[in-house]
Amino acid sequence: MAARPRELTPDRSARHLFGAELRARREAAGMSLERLASIVPQSRSHLARIETAAYMIPPELPAHLDAAFHTDGFFGKLYALARHEVHPDQYRRRMQLETRARAITFYAGQLVPGILQTEAYARAVFRASNPQASEGEIEEMVAVRLSRQALLSGDSAPYLSVVLDEATIRRPIGGPAVMRAQLARLAGLVDTPTCVIQLLPYSHGEHALLGGSLNLLMLDDGNTVAYEESIDTGQLLEDAERVAARSRSYDLLRAYALSPTDTAAFIRAVMEALEA
Repeated sequence: MAARPRELTPDRSARHLFGAELRARREAAGMSLERLASIVPQSRSHLARIETAAYMIPPELPAHLDAAFHTDGFFGKLYALARHEVHPDQYRRRMQLETRARAITFYAGQLVPGILQTEAYARAVFRASNPQASEGEIEEMVAVRLSRQALLSGDSAPYLSVVLDEATIRRPIGGPAVMRAQLARLAGLVDTPTCVIQLLPYSHGEHALLGGSLNLLMLDDGNTVAYEESIDTGQLLEDAERVAARSRSYDLLRAYALSPTDTAAFIRAVMEALEA
């Protein structure tokens, strides 16, 4: 007996509506998932998960669906709606996956990753990026961010590999005192049994991840997902090919970055400059 399809709630989100419409159009056309997978650049399993809103919508898929079903931009418009929701939705899923990670890697281009931020640094970041928020709202954001750091303690703490662009330690977020405390925390984590931090100096020049940040999560089931972020967008990548491409970009940056020993010396020099 075939499994009953998961019930969707199209009024819950544009992503649920996208999945419900995809299933409805496919079934109306008498098309199996296998047949659709032979037409659009997604596997049967990925399409099944998109239909049940369990998988993020790849940006290239809507145009292929509109072509397959002759829907004149319908799926493209739905995807545009979903994109407005995608950042908080994907961020929440990223947080859920983070708790299952055996290893976590970050490339940070502008800000220290949240999982390594001090309370004062996080507060300064949230105040700058949410100027209309009340103090209570800011404190709630800070508390949520700090709660993630519990992942780094205990016997089951994931291995952490971080590449920081030089900009992340040069910009005095929160002022000199706040930044010195943040740098001191980084210096203490540069080379530990569960954490390695490396600095990518300005002298390296351009690279594939310039202008954004990248987070890779190696999960307990052997899969890896990627989360890439720019100033106002975030995208969770679960497709193996795209994740592998981001992993290669990260590996290159790690190869170009300073050693942990040189990174620690660099951070200490910046701290001394802030004290001058």
